[in-house]
Amino acid sequence: MKIHVDKVGSVTRNLQVGRTVHLTDEVKCEEGAVIAVRIHGEKSVYNQLEDVNGRLVTLHAGDIVVGALGHRNALHGYEGIVPASVTVGDKLNILNMGGVIGKCTSHNPGVGPPFEAEVLGQVLTFPEFQSRAGQHAHISTGALKGTSRAVTCPVVYVVGTCMNAGKTYAASVVVRKLSQAGYRVGGAKLTGVSLMRDTLSMQDSGADVVMDFTDAGVVCTGARTASKVARIVFSEMVAQDVDVIVAETGDGIMGEYGVQAILADPELKALGGAFILCANDPVGAAGGVRHLREVYGIEMDMVAGPATDNAVGVRFVEQVVGLPARNARADPNALGNLIVEKLAPKLGAGRKS
Repeated sequence: MKIHVDKVGSVTRNLQVGRTVHLTDEVKCEEGAVIAVRIHGEKSVYNQLEDVNGRLVTLHAGDIVVGALGHRNALHGYEGIVPASVTVGDKLNILNMGGVIGKCTSHNPGVGPPFEAEVLGQVLTFPEFQSRAGQHAHISTGALKGTSRAVTCPVVYVVGTCMNAGKTYAASVVVRKLSQAGYRVGGAKLTGVSLMRDTLSMQDSGADVVMDFTDAGVVCTGARTASKVARIVFSEMVAQDVDVIVAETGDGIMGEYGVQAILADPELKALGGAFILCANDPVGAAGGVRHLREVYGIEMDMVAGPATDNAVGVRFVEQVVGLPARNARADPNALGNLIVEKLAPKLGAGRKS
């Protein structure tokens, strides 16, 4: 069956899906399978989809949307799973703005119940020229595979106590300062659920190369995929000759997206030229710093995020936690300069003209 679709979620960007697609009634129920759904109902909050260009478009009842099956475990959003089976006519849910589709099992009151999405079928691709034999579409098609290049450049890891802790803002500030200092910068999102917004923010801040886990064919990371994805992304970035990588880990250091696997990986940890913890409050700052030290042997270089939003939090972090407190919104220059100074011995002089 051939249909015209209204919107295409960014989770499918590896496939470069057009507005006209061919569907099959046989749905391979696996994470990453690309399917078409019809939206039911209207929403006034959390009612947008990020398209393949990173633009947010509003969803309406009746819209036909292309997305990908996946799970999500978001404290401030939706929790959802890939069901055991999927058939045409089943009612699933839109789990995130990137177009991840699954069965919602719980939701945060702040975002309301998710959109209901009626399954229309799985998208077919036709990789062989002039062949009528379609293949079931999956986001792994065209994904990054990694290179043989050894990762020798330093990585600035930006981790957080939870989602919405200011990680992307801090990462973007660091990217901007490193770029202004003359370095060729890679901006990476290593964990989370598929969305281009964070890497686009780093690109807008001056990153020469941006990549995330979906570029590596993963809808939503977890303990089994996070370290592998990080290696793929880092090796692809060094193949594009970056001097330094700024890597944000989505969600928190105690979340369910595999951040712990990266922090515990000796090779990945050894790449760390600097470590930034973004915390929502003083307790998160103190507990996060101690947890990272005791469990992973990682010493933070700085605390950022809402815990440093004014002098009260800054005093706590610097006097009680014993680390520099730098706020990405109030004093981005101080945050960025501290990281540039720490990396200078490893990076040397910038090389951009």
